[in-house]
Amino acid sequence: MSPELLPAAPDARVRLGMARRWVIKIGSALLTASGRGLDRDRIECWAEELAGLRRQGYQLALVSSGAVAEGVSRLGLARRPDRIHELQAAAAVGQMGLIQAWETAFARHGLHTALVLLTHDDLADRERYLNARSTLRTLLDHGVIPVINENDTVATDEIRFGDNDTLGALVANLLEADALMLLTDQPGLHERDPRLDAGAPVVTCALAADPVLDTMAGVGAGHLGRGGMVTKLRAARLAARSGACTLIADGREAGIIGRLAAGGSEGTLLLPETERLAARKRWIAGQLQTRGTLVVDAGAAAALRDHGRSLLPVGVRSVEGAFVRGEVVVCRDESGREIARGLVNYSAAEARRISGRTSAEIASLLGFAGEPELVHRDNLVLV
Repeated sequence: MSPELLPAAPDARVRLGMARRWVIKIGSALLTASGRGLDRDRIECWAEELAGLRRQGYQLALVSSGAVAEGVSRLGLARRPDRIHELQAAAAVGQMGLIQAWETAFARHGLHTALVLLTHDDLADRERYLNARSTLRTLLDHGVIPVINENDTVATDEIRFGDNDTLGALVANLLEADALMLLTDQPGLHERDPRLDAGAPVVTCALAADPVLDTMAGVGAGHLGRGGMVTKLRAARLAARSGACTLIADGREAGIIGRLAAGGSEGTLLLPETERLAARKRWIAGQLQTRGTLVVDAGAAAALRDHGRSLLPVGVRSVEGAFVRGEVVVCRDESGREIARGLVNYSAAEARRISGRTSAEIASLLGFAGEPELVHRDNLVLV
């Protein structure tokens, strides 16, 4: 079946219109004014659209390219440099202009922004991953729009090999976002290379995992951007692992963000094969090693098994193994039978100190107020 004829396409667009947590990535080709620094007029337009969605109750995280391109312009360079230290310098200079532009644009609508610089190492290390997630979620809860970029100034491998399409997908996973929007200078993923076939139709809707899409994505990117459809397809598949759908659309179209968020038919919609919660729980159950065991009492076992509750420290009788926050632990009853497994909110040492105690005592026992649950039900799978 041709991907654009996926039977679920109309219903998928309707469901997409109900998404409320979005990660929106805008690439260098859109953000720069023909290579002469940032296009501030466009930034103002996108900020106005995003502010409109924020007023409707959407939670938004913005992944913004453009730092190196702005730095190249500010430093008066004729072209994007090739040497790493020059790229780092351009990124450092350009990041100032990039965040100033977004901060100024959003301030006109009474919105605060926050600069968040990440490397792939931040998201590969589980402890740093959880810290980044907590910070970003707190920003969203306060109505702040995080402006996220790769930390090109220090991460040399990201400068050479990274791309913000991938970063957008990782942030979507991090935030458990409903949807990832990749804005580019193309109307979507074409069935054939539009540079060779101007009449090539755009794929309307498909499963992100559909192998037919590989032959459609092609290769290539502009002299400022590092993306191209290959990286966008790869990003969509990465986002699909946590159940997020991905939209690829033309960011030059006025009002495109609002129309897509409302379930509009433009662009290419790439769907996950599983819903968000199902995908996350399958990941917990089948793809991570367990690092320890929490032995729970009869009351906690019943709460987990029969009522779908979170595991609170008061129900834990003993803690086995060595683990850190964010690793997978097994929950067993006192007879040794495995009940569940999930992502733990505390290290083994901390869990031992709070086991058998109420959540209200956590701050006094540990010296900080963490999560009230040892394992939250959203991060727990019955077995």
